[in-house]
Amino acid sequence: MIRSLAVVPLQFSGGFLEYALVFLVLAVIAGLAGFRGIAGLSMSIAKILVVIFLVLMVVSLLL
Repeated sequence: MIRSLAVVPLQFSGGFLEYALVFLVLAVIAGLAGFRGIAGLSMSIAKILVVIFLVLMVVSLLL
């Protein structure tokens, strides 16, 4: 017997924005503690995730 799989529509949950905020907080805490390497890396990751979030937001608004 073949079971049909339910098709789930693509939904944008904003997970990238949540992760970006986590990395931003991590960067601030690491910067205050004096860990400049970790702070810089965390800030770079946060910037990339914010850009991905913005691109996906624009795409979802256009579609």
